Amino acid sequence: MIETQLLITACLSLVLASAQTGSPRLEYNQSGFLPTREKKAVLIGETPEARFLVIRKDRGDTVLRSACGPLLRSSNSSLKTRIIDFSQLREPGEYLLALPSLGLSGGFTVSPHAMEAEARAALKGFYYQRVSGELEERYAGRWHRPAGHPDTAVLIHPSAASDKRPAGTSIRSPGGWYDAGDYNKYIVNSGVTVGTLLSAYEDFPAHFDTLLTGIPESGNGLPDLLDEVLQNLRWMLTMQDPHDGGVHHKCTNAAFDGMVMPGVTKLPRYVMMKSTAATLDFTAVTAQAARIFARFRDRLPGLSDSCLTAARRAWDWAERNPAVIYNQDSLNRLHEPDIRTGTYGDGDISDEWFWAAAEMLATTGERRFTKRVRQGLTLPLRLVSWKTVAMMGCHSLVRAGEGRAAGVSGEVTLMRNRIIGFADSLLSNASRSAFATPMGGSPSDFVWGSNAVAANQGIALVNAYLLTRRPEHLDGALANLDHILGRNATGYGFLTGFGRRYPMHPHHRPSEADGIAEPVPGLLIGGPNPGREDGCTYASTEPETSHVDDVCSYASNEIAINWNAPMVYLLHAVRVLSKLKPSGTEESQRQAQEPVPSSVAENSLRALAVVARATVSGSVPAMDAILSTTWTRWAGSLRFPRCGTGAR
Repeated sequence: MIETQLLITACLSLVLASAQTGSPRLEYNQSGFLPTREKKAVLIGETPEARFLVIRKDRGDTVLRSACGPLLRSSNSSLKTRIIDFSQLREPGEYLLALPSLGLSGGFTVSPHAMEAEARAALKGFYYQRVSGELEERYAGRWHRPAGHPDTAVLIHPSAASDKRPAGTSIRSPGGWYDAGDYNKYIVNSGVTVGTLLSAYEDFPAHFDTLLTGIPESGNGLPDLLDEVLQNLRWMLTMQDPHDGGVHHKCTNAAFDGMVMPGVTKLPRYVMMKSTAATLDFTAVTAQAARIFARFRDRLPGLSDSCLTAARRAWDWAERNPAVIYNQDSLNRLHEPDIRTGTYGDGDISDEWFWAAAEMLATTGERRFTKRVRQGLTLPLRLVSWKTVAMMGCHSLVRAGEGRAAGVSGEVTLMRNRIIGFADSLLSNASRSAFATPMGGSPSDFVWGSNAVAANQGIALVNAYLLTRRPEHLDGALANLDHILGRNATGYGFLTGFGRRYPMHPHHRPSEADGIAEPVPGLLIGGPNPGREDGCTYASTEPETSHVDDVCSYASNEIAINWNAPMVYLLHAVRVLSKLKPSGTEESQRQAQEPVPSSVAENSLRALAVVARATVSGSVPAMDAILSTTWTRWAGSLRFPRCGTGAR
């Protein structure tokens, strides 16, 4: 046996010496796999692969052998792929994948704790975005820092001036989260962000009631998710004009700060004009917050009532001002100083009306909101983004149920069916994806913030699963999570601090300016974006590979709170729901039971299995050395134990 192992080692050395550039690569969720859910990897490259092995890393024994999928051509790039499905592997442990073109490769973990650290970190990512308070070392670790912008004397911009609040006077608007890689605060984007986090709590309250993330408020009697939400909700409340109920669009510098730490610059900060979109988003969030925080009246007396009062006043302002659109270019022609920060302008606010009405109806049960709800039912159902929020309203009304949705109980069934139909269309997209994910079903998925597209698609699938309990809905959501965490065309896991390869240079001012090599952890990068609006240099312009890990690239490598929020929802939802019922595709089970043919490739795989066992026993070089190499196609021509002497 030892002699055979030595022969195999000699053959393997020859193979490794002949490795060529541009070799195939294997991509998969770098954060591990849950025992009861689907497990897939993607072999990228035009390979002749037929079969693969899964080998236990600690003992070197083969636990699974199965067939690779057919060669697929991506519709989003020039790449070709094969799907490797090992879903039937359920035993926790550390494993390797073995393929003739790669050798022993693809070390991965199966564990009930897979993605647990990532789920906590994505939520704690909001802590690192806090504005006005110090981030202490005992909570922030290496990324501790002084307080950022105090925002205790924010100027009324001329666009926001009124008799009771003249231009140049100041208000207090502290707290909140920095919106993205920049240091400004925007109501519209805060709306969809807070709404998504509150929805995560409403869907999985028992889970979040006991979740601790290591923030200063942990253990204070309020769930950490809600503690974090409060940081931004309280800031949002300061943006409502106490005189009329309208809500200012944003709190901002005149121009973006440079790549410096928060609070270093002392430039004036402004609140801008009130807008209907901001006011309706505010209405929706405060109405949702009112019903959630009603559970915690002992801990936070008066908060729920204050949120509902604020929501009512904002709704009334919007009814008096039904179409006040924020147009920054127009404002800059009329007022000074010019404002050059993010606009979050939205010319179509019909979906904001629907979302606000849905949340008010779900919270109060008052029939006066049903007209706007019915009008919203005619809207096309689009994926959630800061600009398209109708689906948020659908989810809340379905969650509230027919009893609470007074006057539209019949329409709730229609909403359920539309949610399921939307999710089914996403699953249909997965059948066209070379990465077996709903994400990428269309090249239009790859836009500014494409990873948030993947996460919000995942949320849509989770909500369908909550209604149907069909495993394919949950597996589709997990597939998109796999995409974000590594099963994609770039080879990156896109959550900072996690996986074997993640972006080190996000467009995020604290990560760039703090002098620490590692970026702030738990932040979701925007992802591939062929629009490349930043003007940076990209190695690829194809939809699914147009990403560059460079601080220059705000179009593909920035972070944003409205991207982190669906990541939080999706990570926690998948982990919670995966405890309910195991899955495994009929196809993967069928492949696992197929007889293994005797072939050249199979001989190569058998040889790899022997190498793996010998490695564990110390007969061949360390496993890590093998993992770092590529086995070329020439390996497929070898028959063991007899070696050839040259490459074809």
